[in-house]
Amino acid sequence: MSKKTTISQSRRQLVLGATTAAALGAVAPAIVRAQAGPIRLGHLTPRTGFLGPMGEYAVMGATLAVEEVNAAGGVLGRKIEMLAEDSVNPQTASTKAQRMIERDNVYALIGEISSASGLAISQVATRAQKMFFQTGCNSDELRGKSCSRYLFHTEANNTMYVRTIGRYLLRENMVKGKRWMAFTADYAFGHDLFEKTKAFMDANGGIFISNDLIPTDATEYSSVILKIRQQKPDLVMSNLAGNQTTNFMKQYNEFKLPFPLAGADLNAVSIWGAGREGFSGTWPIIWTHQVKAPSAQKFVETFTKRFNTPPENQGVADYLAIKILAQSMNAIKTDDTMKVIEYLESNVKFDVLRAREGYFRPWDHQLMFEMYTVSPNPDPKAGKWDTMVTSAPVPGPDESLEVLAPNRQENECKFA
Repeated sequence: MSKKTTISQSRRQLVLGATTAAALGAVAPAIVRAQAGPIRLGHLTPRTGFLGPMGEYAVMGATLAVEEVNAAGGVLGRKIEMLAEDSVNPQTASTKAQRMIERDNVYALIGEISSASGLAISQVATRAQKMFFQTGCNSDELRGKSCSRYLFHTEANNTMYVRTIGRYLLRENMVKGKRWMAFTADYAFGHDLFEKTKAFMDANGGIFISNDLIPTDATEYSSVILKIRQQKPDLVMSNLAGNQTTNFMKQYNEFKLPFPLAGADLNAVSIWGAGREGFSGTWPIIWTHQVKAPSAQKFVETFTKRFNTPPENQGVADYLAIKILAQSMNAIKTDDTMKVIEYLESNVKFDVLRAREGYFRPWDHQLMFEMYTVSPNPDPKAGKWDTMVTSAPVPGPDESLEVLAPNRQENECKFA
């Protein structure tokens, strides 16, 4: 990532308001103050560690959303201020969320990527009766037994990811009777993702011959690759995350393994990190800058001009959370939290930068939208941002958007 788009990690807090004009790498040391009576939003997401590269894009997406809302007149005539901090880990995320609510009086919380940290933030927000729009937590549990009426999801859940790649693998005859090896990130997200992947395999006649848990700080995979060579699977399935995925893909290609590779989760930052020589396999993704919808391409143009890089899928989730929240309050002409929640639960549709509009399911607050698969671009002349090819939307145009998501029986949610 260029220096223009690198966000200073030394600042503990960044406030983005109506007068924000400098690029993220050149934010002035003084706190930017918005006009009187701003609506404050607390943004928490990993800015360091193995999820840090995605967190950078999350902040960019949220920043652009705030700037656009304020340029269009704000919310109910008031400007938005965003307080952005590194969530670090669940304990720190919980502490910072509490401080944002009690000291900074934020209206709502936005962000997060780690499911464990997302759960911690949600618990704080629910106790304070503040909305939390989580933008990167995949765990089905957050939409199930740990759901909350104050919690909304602009990220897909693990089941949606698994069923998206599963459809592709079924078409390629890579499931029934096939022997899979899995490699799974050893934390809450990875464990949940493997559970959903195994459920799909069991339902469709596949066989997992092994599942290795990989530490989140792992960078070297020679022992893993040796095991793959020894077991000779029909498919290697990645349930890794963040920088794990980037490093695994690069080394997988370096060793020229002949076994097909697929994954149950991917972010564009991992593709770009692996590069043309490293990216391989077929993977599900919630969005890429190659989506052809007019609003998507306008967003890509604006984002790229602003940050000197195309948007990544994580940035889209954070961008949409703030835009949807602002649009909702302006539509019903109130910032009353319960009235905003009721509006979001009314099946109202939003432009989600895809061909079809999206909506929140009223019973678990999962945003419904089209997803995609990505695979390597065979064109050697493609630019560094286009090393992948994005599929047609999943599900198809004649299918319900909900065919990928778990139903009430599969992932029961009961709001308290």
